[in-house]
Amino acid sequence: MRATQLVMSVSSLALLGLAGLGIAGCTSDEMSEPGAAPLNTPQQTGSAPPSSTPMPSAPLASAPAAPTKPVSQGEPNKKDARPAFAEQTRAPESVSGVKLNVQTVASGLSEPWAMALLPDGALLVTERTGKLWTITPTGQKSEVTGVPIVDNRDQGGLLDISVGPDFTTSRTIYFTFSEARGEGKNGTSLGTAKLSADGRKLENARVIFQQTPAIASTKHYGSNIEWDSAGNLYLTLGERSDPQPRVQAQDKASHLGKVLKLTAEGKPAEGNPFVGQAGAKPEIWSTGHRNVQGAAMHLETGKLWTIEHGPRGGDEINIPEGGKNYGWPVITYGIDYPGGPIGEGITSRAGMEQPVYYWDPVISPGDMTFYRGDLFPWKGDLLVSALRPAALVRLEVSGDRVTGEERLLKDQGRIRDIQEAADGAIWAITDESNGKLLRLTPG
Repeated sequence: MRATQLVMSVSSLALLGLAGLGIAGCTSDEMSEPGAAPLNTPQQTGSAPPSSTPMPSAPLASAPAAPTKPVSQGEPNKKDARPAFAEQTRAPESVSGVKLNVQTVASGLSEPWAMALLPDGALLVTERTGKLWTITPTGQKSEVTGVPIVDNRDQGGLLDISVGPDFTTSRTIYFTFSEARGEGKNGTSLGTAKLSADGRKLENARVIFQQTPAIASTKHYGSNIEWDSAGNLYLTLGERSDPQPRVQAQDKASHLGKVLKLTAEGKPAEGNPFVGQAGAKPEIWSTGHRNVQGAAMHLETGKLWTIEHGPRGGDEINIPEGGKNYGWPVITYGIDYPGGPIGEGITSRAGMEQPVYYWDPVISPGDMTFYRGDLFPWKGDLLVSALRPAALVRLEVSGDRVTGEERLLKDQGRIRDIQEAADGAIWAITDESNGKLLRLTPG
């Protein structure tokens, strides 16, 4: 585990004793699950009582100036939780002063889920319902044919999309989708195809990896593709939500609740931590994840950062390292949907990693990216798309710690994915039945 700091900042202590305004929510992708709380009602912690342990206070003579308060948000669901280190949650609000100019470039999209930038500035945009579109920077839409049949029940469908590292010469793209496997079961699959020269057809589409085991569930597919500098890809896989399969996040013989590291052909990457280990899937990079739908490579370190949905509370950011265990469902900063604890209701255990940052109540994160451009004064900041409450969340990062948080774009609906354009503008898509492609520039 990461070392625990004994001294907490005032902003972290705010979580422990002060209640913010607003509501405590569940993850948006899980709103249809049994026990999910309604949007405008207060959350309760069920059988988990608040801790009565008094918090330490600094001597008055040496008390520092009060830091900036955290972003206004609801009371935590897991009221007995204590951050493992300063600013692990509710980091100080950091107001950049940037006003956003929002341009709707395209609309009429049916639950858009992900997008990928093409070298000419156009975007490939997936719809969860199963369609794929090419959209030009001016908003002209063209449907792309040749997409495999997807199981689009509930949270399933056509999910992430990415261009291959050699796209300029091969025109190879990669995509994830929920694939029916028979008898009501399904799983996340990784496919690849060649995008035709006119951008309107997938040619020679094929599946190069299938998550196993297949499960009779319609939730928690994970599904994020992220490339490293060596041309390998990380693939995030959900644990399928239900109590029976979720425990497989701790089972190395299962792909459920894992981050994988694969070659461009869908095979285990060289150097994976469990290659050759009896009873372990060789594709696995890290274990103990819930439902990771966002990931990004750090601009300086080249390390993978991930963001995953928690239950009622406990959305978290991790920096997954090979062979390490990130705890789900043994440790979590959230509670179960009906209101009681998950498992033993603990937030730490020896041999399990702490998240870099967590939210309670949740933000329901989609994808994220480290900003590298100059158009906004945010170079190196982590930008996160949030579904509920809807926002573009900006995180200031120092090393492997979050030091500040800002919430923007709160009036445009559920933000599912964001991408940075070559000129530094930001593309965003809204996850709605009449979804929009937005272009964001400084106002």
